[in-house]
Amino acid sequence: MIDFFSETDFDLKNTSEISKWISGVITAEDFEEGDISVVFCDDAFLHKLNVEYLKHDTLTDIISFDYSLGKQIHGEIYISVERVRENALTYSVSFEEELHRVIIHGILHYCGYKDKSDNDSSLMRTKENEALAKLSTA
Repeated sequence: MIDFFSETDFDLKNTSEISKWISGVITAEDFEEGDISVVFCDDAFLHKLNVEYLKHDTLTDIISFDYSLGKQIHGEIYISVERVRENALTYSVSFEEELHRVIIHGILHYCGYKDKSDNDSSLMRTKENEALAKLSTA
């Protein structure tokens, strides 16, 4: 089950469609959907998590905590709406596209994709683009 929460006044539209899309990506990656929470927050909230749990004193757009059991995905994804808005401007894409990219980025991490090396980042970007294409045709 995928649940969406907000620590700000942000309200995700089309949660049913987004949930089905995420579920489809998980299935396509040969994983099973468990309990996944997506929490929308501001920079201050996410920065506090970043410092407290990851010991990183920086702003970020997403932090994901993976509680998966084997092939069954469980986790919490925290997304800074402020970072997503700024990144959308930086990359000249719509807020919605950047938000969807960040959401599926967290899910792909749960499916085993990494982004620390150039090769890993390239594969992650390819998988994000494939997933985004599925959402736009859904």
